[in-house]
Amino acid sequence: MEAVSTIALAGGRGIRARPMSLNSGDYLRSKAAVSFVGRPLIEWSVLALRGLGVRDYYVLANGRENRAQTKAVLGHGEQWGVTVRYSRARFDRENTGSGQATLRGLDYWDLNGLALVVPTDSIFDFDLAELVRAHRAAGADVTVATVLRPAIEAAGTYGVLEQGRDGSVRRFVEKPSTELACALAGGDPGGLLHTNTGMYLIDCERLRMAAADPALAALARTRLDWGGDLLPYLVAGGHRVLAQPIGRFGDLGNPGSYLDTLREVLLDRFPLLSAGIDPPVGLLAGMRIHESSLEMKDPISGRTLADKISDGSVRIGPGVRIGRDVEIGPDVTLEESDIGDGVDLGAGCTLRGVACGDHTVIGPGAQLTDVFLGCMVDVCSTLERPVVLTDYCALGDEVRVPAGTRLRGVHAMPGLRIHDSARIPTGASLSGVRDLLRCM
Repeated sequence: MEAVSTIALAGGRGIRARPMSLNSGDYLRSKAAVSFVGRPLIEWSVLALRGLGVRDYYVLANGRENRAQTKAVLGHGEQWGVTVRYSRARFDRENTGSGQATLRGLDYWDLNGLALVVPTDSIFDFDLAELVRAHRAAGADVTVATVLRPAIEAAGTYGVLEQGRDGSVRRFVEKPSTELACALAGGDPGGLLHTNTGMYLIDCERLRMAAADPALAALARTRLDWGGDLLPYLVAGGHRVLAQPIGRFGDLGNPGSYLDTLREVLLDRFPLLSAGIDPPVGLLAGMRIHESSLEMKDPISGRTLADKISDGSVRIGPGVRIGRDVEIGPDVTLEESDIGDGVDLGAGCTLRGVACGDHTVIGPGAQLTDVFLGCMVDVCSTLERPVVLTDYCALGDEVRVPAGTRLRGVHAMPGLRIHDSARIPTGASLSGVRDLLRCM
């Protein structure tokens, strides 16, 4: 396969991803640095693409946090035997979108050949060589990596690509209505449509030539995002844009998508990533549990986790990863969950579909289903007054939840202390003390 470089888009403020994309109430965590199955997201991208033969990475960062935090994770790539370079900070002043940043980067780095443009808030599993073959066979300027989804699923949620008879993209429809999506699928709600993943294989020379067009240069001075502006411009201008389905693509841009994708990865439905999960599958019933956690004794029974798993007093189902120095009490049930380092899980708690950040404490009897917990969250559950969290709750770093609390679909920004008399409605978004006072 011919050489392919990677252009990683590390921009935006992560609004949809909050509270995951906040270190504190007023300090941004770059989406590229959000933790996922024990690693920052951008690290997963590098590991996956390195496994596909990519060695050169160009990070188009926009903003101090995105640039500094991405560099803190990747450095210059020495740890993985790759080369990583970063866009200039002065380019931020003229950044009008991901498309403009890409065209600027192509010119600045004098890039030629093929490059894969990837978002940093997603993961993927695909055959790069197959994508390159399709791109070259079609003589494409840009090949859009797509996921085929039923029309009824794509409606209102995903950008849809409509193909002509020759396979080239004819137009883009952003989040079509159910009626339009079904029409695009030939009237069949279950008919498959190409949905845009935000990942593009590009011919660098051809895009650099297109960027010299005065009309595109003028557009780039005001706004030029990839999906909303650059791709429609290229199609309208007669450039060959191809839609090519890939194996799997996981959106991590909001807590619900994050948790759904987490399950898929932990169940090994992204084979390209499975080898990078740490700890790997061990000797104890094929589970991913760090040896330090297997040796940890809880203060109630005084027995190790390994002993409790063996006698059935701790039940660990499929799709579970447990990091280092995790303390787990008796009568705990875990399924399809990721448990970070230094976590305490009290006796009798049940976690299903949970992402649990480092050093979080979950008290006895807690019942959590489809929940994101940041680092050092304190779930003060008791057996007498258990905490129940469901329906894609997302609690930022250092949130405290009192005993007896029941939350459904609630998002709480980092550092909030929920009062035990609060009555928080389903789906509420709590950004500060004023929001909490309204629930008293």
